[in-house]
Amino acid sequence: MFMFLKKPKFWDETQITFLSILLFPFTIPLIVNNFLSKLFLKPKPKNIFTICVGNIYIGGTGKTPLTIKLYQIIKSINNKVVTAKKFSKNHLDEIKLLEKKSNLLTDGSRMKIIRAAINKKIKTIIFDDGLQDRSINYNLKIVCFDINKWIGNGQLLPSGPLREKISSLKKYDCVFLKNSKDKNKIYYEKIKKINNKIKIFNTKYKIVNLNEFNLKKKYVIFSGIANSKDFLDILQMSKFNIIKSFDFPDHYNYKSSQIRKIIDYAKFKKAEVITTEKDFVKISKIFINKIKCIKIDVFIDESKKLKNFLKKKLNEKI
Repeated sequence: MFMFLKKPKFWDETQITFLSILLFPFTIPLIVNNFLSKLFLKPKPKNIFTICVGNIYIGGTGKTPLTIKLYQIIKSINNKVVTAKKFSKNHLDEIKLLEKKSNLLTDGSRMKIIRAAINKKIKTIIFDDGLQDRSINYNLKIVCFDINKWIGNGQLLPSGPLREKISSLKKYDCVFLKNSKDKNKIYYEKIKKINNKIKIFNTKYKIVNLNEFNLKKKYVIFSGIANSKDFLDILQMSKFNIIKSFDFPDHYNYKSSQIRKIIDYAKFKKAEVITTEKDFVKISKIFINKIKCIKIDVFIDESKKLKNFLKKKLNEKI
């Protein structure tokens, strides 16, 4: 129910605001659901290794790019691997991106996806999202964070941006920290204090098609992602001259009239239009030649350590 709303600024305040306190009673259903999930833990699926890449902070933590990266790594050591995404019309952008970059299975039920994978003799399945799905107990549970946002004000939805409290890291296996320039001791200590056995990896996001752009030109950008500022930041760090940014809610479904207005604005300003790869897959074909997209890849610190960790989990020889 939060997908088409822009994230409230008070969610990321360092101190709890009056509005956050006012919304606290509405967090009770989530508190009850999270409590019940501890009581009714399902057995792990047999005949397949299940991985879930998710988050406890809603949106913008980089789980879809990481899912694709893990797919590429595991494919190099285990050919029978697929990605998976529970079907939702609201998430068609991520589904299309996963289809483009991996072998994807999708359905309205995650358990049906697992059964379909088993029937296809798939050895490993990587879910994009679904950590809070009480019907599945995954073999490997991964939580993604954006260091720039961390846990916001630390409160549950809708009082804050969290699906679960940070203490839930006790039940997870691995944490990936997005936008971490180095090993930030503060966050490492906080995470390890909750779960000393959890594995932590740092990730960086870089533009891999920079050679397709003329940095002397002016650019207008638009995006419908959870943290549009991340998109702006990575472009500015790469020396793009951004004169205007049009920001939309996460998973936004654009109208042709909106795209046309952005293109007309850029034309008036003698600029070109750029969007994210996730947004680009949703754009009508009539606009494809008038818009370029930035392709971003995930770079993982200690990638060899990660590969060995995955091999061990998959019972492969190191």
